[in-house]
Amino acid sequence: MASPPLPVFRRAVVDTWRSTLAWTLALSAVLLLYLPLYPSMNGADMRNMIEGLPPELVNALGYEDILSGPGYVQATFFGLLGFVLITAAAVSWGSAAVAGAEESGRLELVLSHGVGRGQYALESALGILVRLLWFAVVTAVLVLTLSGPSELGLEAANVAAVEASWLGLGYLAASIAMAIGALTGRRTAALSTAAGVAAAGYVLNALANQNPDLDWLRTFSPYSWAYLNDPLADGPDLAGLGLLAAGCVLFTAVTVWALDRRDILG
Repeated sequence: MASPPLPVFRRAVVDTWRSTLAWTLALSAVLLLYLPLYPSMNGADMRNMIEGLPPELVNALGYEDILSGPGYVQATFFGLLGFVLITAAAVSWGSAAVAGAEESGRLELVLSHGVGRGQYALESALGILVRLLWFAVVTAVLVLTLSGPSELGLEAANVAAVEASWLGLGYLAASIAMAIGALTGRRTAALSTAAGVAAAGYVLNALANQNPDLDWLRTFSPYSWAYLNDPLADGPDLAGLGLLAAGCVLFTAVTVWALDRRDILG
């Protein structure tokens, strides 16, 4: 009898359903907490508070358009808490997929059962991508559901655009964690590198917001690739999505290459 298809993918999804549920609930809680507050915050008091903040701080936090519905959702969720949560989940899963499995001995066991190294890497990557896609679907449904009652005025096409950027940003972090894990076999290295890249991207974007002379920093910021052209307000940014997709493909390919060539058993 032939074995079921995609064994690594199926096992990855099944084994992590509790953490997937926990992250889903956390993302949902943030949206349910913050989005309904918009009507009460979109007033003179909020406007005065924003105007009273230093312009550098407003730009660094992305609050320059927070009084609009799309700007509020971008500033509070996709650009801040949602970014933190999807990055944390992606880095955790990405570092566990290869380096964590190797440190625990599970990787050697799986490979000994006829699973190829390239197959293991690609199915692990697919498992992470599908779980992150689930986040995007759930949050899109919640954002669109809350848009009317919360007076946000969001367009469905633009919500899809920002979800694509958010998903790309999350999977890029996961793919970096997988690649570093495949190169080193150390989960700590995978965690710290991927989290560091995500944090650095946010910082570079914030610095570029301070001074037009620093705009070149956006070239090295995945966060800027995702959000520079404000997809929630203006629709998809194909150039930014292209950069995110290229990074995801590159680091997934590095994962396959490194896992195929490094001595796992020695």
